[in-house]
Amino acid sequence: MHDPHLLHWKPALYPQPVTLPGRTVTLEPLDAEKHTSALWQAIHGHDEVWAYLADGPYANETELRSALAEKQSGASARFFALITKADGRAKGYASYMRIEPAHGVIEVGNILLSPSLQRTTAATEAMYLMARHIFEDLGYRRYEWKCNALNEPSRRAALRLGFTFEGIFRQHMVIKGKNRDTAWFSMLDNEWPARKQTFEAWLDPANFDSEGRQLRSLQSFQ
Repeated sequence: MHDPHLLHWKPALYPQPVTLPGRTVTLEPLDAEKHTSALWQAIHGHDEVWAYLADGPYANETELRSALAEKQSGASARFFALITKADGRAKGYASYMRIEPAHGVIEVGNILLSPSLQRTTAATEAMYLMARHIFEDLGYRRYEWKCNALNEPSRRAALRLGFTFEGIFRQHMVIKGKNRDTAWFSMLDNEWPARKQTFEAWLDPANFDSEGRQLRSLQSFQ
């Protein structure tokens, strides 16, 4: 049972447009002019990446640039471009959203991973960097992951990354003219030290062979 009295609680900080560097990926503030071309090249012809997102797919690079510009300037979410260290190019993006500093609650969402970024060390490290930032730098208590209940890859990813399944919100949203039941997951501040240890053990270069393949899975360290 949690103690309901938060004697030392202070509201969390609102996320700012910072750069979060890692070993295989760097997260930097999304910039439509800087990142559109690389993102378009990474996702063009792969409309399936938009299947469970509220926007897209886009017909051309100009439309994508306009959409990224809106995300860049929006006040309700903080977007990061995911830049792979191997080539210095944007291969996806992710955001902090539903940000409630007074309650210490924040969600990671609007995650777009190009096929070349999916199932890579860089994709996992990006999620680690975002979690570490909100717990250690910004002081949040609760980190949320939500997805369409039909999105099995996202649900598996949430569990793999150390989030706890909390249930299904039925008829939660209408997205692209379709009903969405939403699966809710969370990670708490008192769980972060163990989650961090798991991430860092998995991300250690010693856990990868000369071809960059993992020797042990992330979940094997949990």
